[in-house]
Amino acid sequence: MAVAFILLLVAVASVLFHFMSPWWWTPIASNWHYIDNTIIITFWITGVVFVAIVAFMAYCVFRFRHKEGQRAAYEPENRKLEWWLTVGTAVGVAAMLAPGLIVWHQFVTVPANATEVEVMGQQWRWSYRLPGKDGRLGTVDARFISPDNPLGLNPQDPNGQDDVILENDDLHLPIGKPVKVLLRSIDVLHDFYVPEFRSKMDMVPGSVTYFWFTPTRTGSFEVLCAELCGIAHAQMRSKVIVQEERDYHAWLETKQTFAELASKRTAMRSTSTSDGEVSAPRP
Repeated sequence: MAVAFILLLVAVASVLFHFMSPWWWTPIASNWHYIDNTIIITFWITGVVFVAIVAFMAYCVFRFRHKEGQRAAYEPENRKLEWWLTVGTAVGVAAMLAPGLIVWHQFVTVPANATEVEVMGQQWRWSYRLPGKDGRLGTVDARFISPDNPLGLNPQDPNGQDDVILENDDLHLPIGKPVKVLLRSIDVLHDFYVPEFRSKMDMVPGSVTYFWFTPTRTGSFEVLCAELCGIAHAQMRSKVIVQEERDYHAWLETKQTFAELASKRTAMRSTSTSDGEVSAPRP
């Protein structure tokens, strides 16, 4: 009786902890409330199964407890019960998978009016690239990556000359505008994750992954790396700052383009070379 009571207490306490837990989701700040709904469906299905199994265990412990003179019946198999369990499990798994597949399809089906933004992950910092006035990002290639071109932009591509480069900086976005996030890594696996946006995606070296979202609330939201990437993994952080459109464009005007940064670096190298020249002694 005590064991059966403890089992029922575990089931009830688990359900109460789920509803009363202080470690709940952060307030959502994007259009992906579908992800929350999918998780809630999973919680309900697994929760009902969990309570049912624990309650059945408690019933069995009490109903078939030891009694003097009673012998246990040995039943090696029960085809009817096996069919019921197989069908019930299949229905439950399908009920959990179907919403996820629908939401995943939405997650990677980008609206035609979405603005492309690139995120570059490397040990242990985030860098970003925004389209310039032409509204298009230039092409990139790992062969072009260098100290002067850390994001690997193609210097011959005219579409990339006005791209805005943010090295180890925060990303700003306008509110209410859909954004397609292109994800690259130049060293190891990373994962771009903003909890309030319910958006995350692995960044695989040599590949470009993507997802999209629409910011729905202004504010500052922390960027985390959700893939163990080395000794400073926990310090690989940044921020996404969502602003009103006029504030966003005012901020964008203060940032340098790829062409401006390349020109500045060329000028700095020329100055450094001139300062380091040594005149030959006169005969």
